[in-house]
Amino acid sequence: MKGLRAFVVCLVIACAAVASPAAAVTPGWTALPVPAAAAPVTVSDIAARGPGEAWATGYERVADGMRPMLYHWDGTAWSRDTSFPGAAEPGRLGAVQFVGEETWIFRVRAGAGEILRRSAQGWSAVPLPQTLWTYQDFTAVPGAAWVVGEDATGLKVLHYDGSGWTAQSTPDGVLYLLGITARTATDTWAWADTTTGTTVLRWNGTQWRDADVPLPPNSNVHTILLDPSGRATISGSRYTDGVPRTYLMTFSGHTWHTTYPNLGDTQTGAMVRGPDGALWLPVRSDRAFQSKYARLSGPRTTFSYGPERTNAIDVKPRALTRAGASLLSFGTVEIYGSKPNLMSERLGGRP
Repeated sequence: MKGLRAFVVCLVIACAAVASPAAAVTPGWTALPVPAAAAPVTVSDIAARGPGEAWATGYERVADGMRPMLYHWDGTAWSRDTSFPGAAEPGRLGAVQFVGEETWIFRVRAGAGEILRRSAQGWSAVPLPQTLWTYQDFTAVPGAAWVVGEDATGLKVLHYDGSGWTAQSTPDGVLYLLGITARTATDTWAWADTTTGTTVLRWNGTQWRDADVPLPPNSNVHTILLDPSGRATISGSRYTDGVPRTYLMTFSGHTWHTTYPNLGDTQTGAMVRGPDGALWLPVRSDRAFQSKYARLSGPRTTFSYGPERTNAIDVKPRALTRAGASLLSFGTVEIYGSKPNLMSERLGGRP
């Protein structure tokens, strides 16, 4: 009888651990030292080609405004890269992506946009054909790149085909493109504000069309993940009586399936697919001295914490990427008495 009772107690404890959204079920995050920048800093993006190469972008505050900030991971340590042209000039770095054997980074320099390209021969730059008021997003794949934003005449979708730029038109009623991502040069997705609400658009190599995605009512889109297999994942917030709730939509290639993971009103823009096949994203931590990450696998949402940081009052992973069999995050940490500076953490990989 005592053995049965012990078994039942253990079973209840195990079930409670699975059901609890605060359970740290995936230990193993470690802190990676990052050379300090001029605080306070802003992190834009991170991308990895594998366990031995990653780049993180952003900007730091200096006396004359913003200065671009670029960090390189070589599989062992983070280092700051100042070898790109104009590294000491005012500006900022945005999205970073790998295109073939090259690294492409969107940059704003003295108000003008350009694409920094790093190859085996070194750095080069592809200037935009015009200066925009705002630069909302950038994406690139072999054979194509897009920059979306606005100028005095309204919405601009600028397309680069490897040799030159053209301006593309969007369907009637599109007011503003909020983000863009591409699987190939002929399969690109964007999310937009329109006269009828948030809409997902799709480029088929010839024109932009409404993708007919059945988004939840009164919702927005934070990000779209496109897998080479054809799978697509959309995340965002749905507003009910003014209260936001995170939703997740997955596309199998035929139908869309919508779920509401246990994330409250979390911003999911940094969500990535991890090496384990699950979705991962940084979330707001309930511990001032530790970061927090969510893992979404089917209907199950679990959480893990980063390493404890002495005297930290705010730890914020801002960007996340898969690096081979590990995950790399890049963000900021505020230590008591100082302004936020850089931090990085890794799950998996060599200790």
